[in-house]
Amino acid sequence: MLIKKYLLQTAIIFVILVAALGGAVSDRLFGLRPLDYIFPRSATSDTGFQAITERQVIKEESLVIEAIKKASPAVVTISVQTPKRKVLQFNPFGGLDVREQGGGQQDLATGFIVSADGLLVTNKHVVSNSEYKYIVIDKDGKEYEVKNIYRDPANDLALLKIEATGLPIVELGDSENLQVGQTVVAIGTPLGEFRQSATSGIISGLGRGIDTGNPFEGYVERLDNIIQTDAAINPGNSGGPLLDSGARVIGINVAVAAGAQNIGFAIPINVVKTSIEQFRQTGEFARPFLGVQYQIISKEAALANDLPQGAYVRGVVDGSPAALAGIKTEDVITKFGGEKIDAEKGGLAQLVNKHKAGDVVQVELWRNGKTQTLQIILQEAK
Repeated sequence: MLIKKYLLQTAIIFVILVAALGGAVSDRLFGLRPLDYIFPRSATSDTGFQAITERQVIKEESLVIEAIKKASPAVVTISVQTPKRKVLQFNPFGGLDVREQGGGQQDLATGFIVSADGLLVTNKHVVSNSEYKYIVIDKDGKEYEVKNIYRDPANDLALLKIEATGLPIVELGDSENLQVGQTVVAIGTPLGEFRQSATSGIISGLGRGIDTGNPFEGYVERLDNIIQTDAAINPGNSGGPLLDSGARVIGINVAVAAGAQNIGFAIPINVVKTSIEQFRQTGEFARPFLGVQYQIISKEAALANDLPQGAYVRGVVDGSPAALAGIKTEDVITKFGGEKIDAEKGGLAQLVNKHKAGDVVQVELWRNGKTQTLQIILQEAK
């Protein structure tokens, strides 16, 4: 009996040792952990937390990588062909010589393809000089001459037409329900030098208002309902796409904040979609025009100054729809077309752009402590 008992104990010990050794080998060589099926590990343990964090990072990186791969074939570089200029130079042996300076091709900005037959989107300020010749360069380096340029008079947008077929296109997303903190990707040609550069970040703010352009170069334009992002944007990224994690374009990169770091801005894609739809129907841009200069009164400012929330009218353009309807300076427009004016949803400009020239729109405003309702007939922006 003692021998049998000894043999049984020895066998049990042997089985335990073999099981332990087998588990260790399977864990090291194959990553298998058989006891996990019997005794699951806690997700809050150090190793479990680390695994979850690693999976999240890998997933986020994969989304960004896939977005870049999917959209980049439809992202192009806009190049400019400047003409040569004749200048007078002094001849060291006396007299004046006529010489040519300048000319040549230089990468300028970015654009993206929205139609397989050669329709592209970029910023208006990128192609503002009608005397220059513009070239589109695709991801593979193939060049196309821009045949026609259609500039949007109300936004910093332009449509370019090249002669081509079967081009890759981007998918246009929806900028109506964006969220601060949402992952975004920018692709472009920063500094007019580094083609197909990609950066990523988040949406830092919504409903921003900015001034673009340079008064010394002859233009300044006010843009409202702008997306703010910390994805690195530089001169040369202008006109390029701002993508969500699904490779859908949700904005057009337009400007950076001077003297700041990682503060860039993009025009919401829904503005572009409206412009493209109008262009395809009429062959031109027709934007509604109200005719007021205004400042948004936030909820906090309204409470602090005993005013209603809305658009405070700072000026009215003579002969505009607003002037003809009786809107005056110091009025506060609280509703436009039955919708409340909300700074976070684009303010007054966003509501005006939902309509078209010729629409009759009801406007509710606050004047001298009383609420009034007016009707406005929108005109076409010139």
